[in-house]
Amino acid sequence: MVSSPEGTRAVAGTPGAEVPPPETTGSPARGLRGVPRQRKRTARSGEPRPDGDTLAFVESPVQLLNVLEWAHTAQATELTVVVLSPHDPMTRGQLRRMAELARDEGHTVRWEEARGGPTAPMRTIGGLTPRLRRARRVVIGDPFSRYVQLLLSLTKARDLVVVDDGTATMEFISQLARGERLVRWHRNGAARGARDLVFAPFSATARRRLTPAPEGGRRTVGLFSSMPVEAPPGVEVTTNEFAWTRARFGPPRLTRAADIVGTSLVETGVVDADRYLAAVRTLARTHGATRYFAHRKESTEKLRRLTAETGLEVVRPDLPLELIARRGPIGRLIVSFPSTVVHTLPLALLGTEVKVAVCDIDPEWLTANASPRAQGFLDGVTGTARDVQRLSFTEQMAAG
Repeated sequence: MVSSPEGTRAVAGTPGAEVPPPETTGSPARGLRGVPRQRKRTARSGEPRPDGDTLAFVESPVQLLNVLEWAHTAQATELTVVVLSPHDPMTRGQLRRMAELARDEGHTVRWEEARGGPTAPMRTIGGLTPRLRRARRVVIGDPFSRYVQLLLSLTKARDLVVVDDGTATMEFISQLARGERLVRWHRNGAARGARDLVFAPFSATARRRLTPAPEGGRRTVGLFSSMPVEAPPGVEVTTNEFAWTRARFGPPRLTRAADIVGTSLVETGVVDADRYLAAVRTLARTHGATRYFAHRKESTEKLRRLTAETGLEVVRPDLPLELIARRGPIGRLIVSFPSTVVHTLPLALLGTEVKVAVCDIDPEWLTANASPRAQGFLDGVTGTARDVQRLSFTEQMAAG
């Protein structure tokens, strides 16, 4: 069975296929059930002034959530958030709902159909160039994005801020410190294709702009992160404690059963599908889980198999899991594979009785096409997580 929380509806006869909400750009924000509407804030004497010269570029719901967290921490008001919309309907649906929350906070949201046909990129870039030229500060969520790299080559902003795009932030900081080109950790290291070669100059420019200026320089680079990172000298790190999420939502009602958090490691070609489903089945049996919170990029076919083989109720969240968990209801135990949530959920759920556990990825689960860096990276994600219980899958198999 595939269920959908509020704001997302399942297509009849097609489990797991959701229809995003109406997409009328510029329409008034529609309030989310159970979420108190915030009044639009205006600057008063002694309060932070509006940040009309700050542009934020996001391509995923988690990035937009972390922009809101950054704005709350930095006391940045009325910034402009540019959504570079992807094709995936689940991602679009979550982004629409996050955009509602951003508008409720007094920010301007500009929705760009950045991938809506062959002429869309030029149209998007052309429309954004004047704002990029005027912006004093640019906030980005994904430094690996070719779109973002291209936009960074056009801005004259002196202040750049990178907010978390999940665990990819850890790899970004490592590559920046080593002076390497920006490559996502799960890519298998094959020779660069034609598109990589075309974008290479923009990637190099983006890396230079994201490299702190020498001492006394006029350009600053900041990182807003909940990930355990060791930033290179000159990068100012601010910890994301999910203060906005905790102030805005919850505390949640807790259920007796456990919940399992899904991952897209199968879809990215890192983990074998059969091994993954067997692991989920064992974890569900061992911990008495009843629900499986699907990652927005998990395929419908895999989720159908998962339901049939495990009996779990598959839930397609309509918001990032940090907000879903904080609103509740949520299990007293949340079991996850190595992913962003093993770092973020303990922060978002601070002060509750929810426990978070992480299950290691067994090297035998990796596909032949997995990147040579995959196992080390996943082990690092698990090993650096704070305030979580670490599960050895071998122990779980024996217990099950």
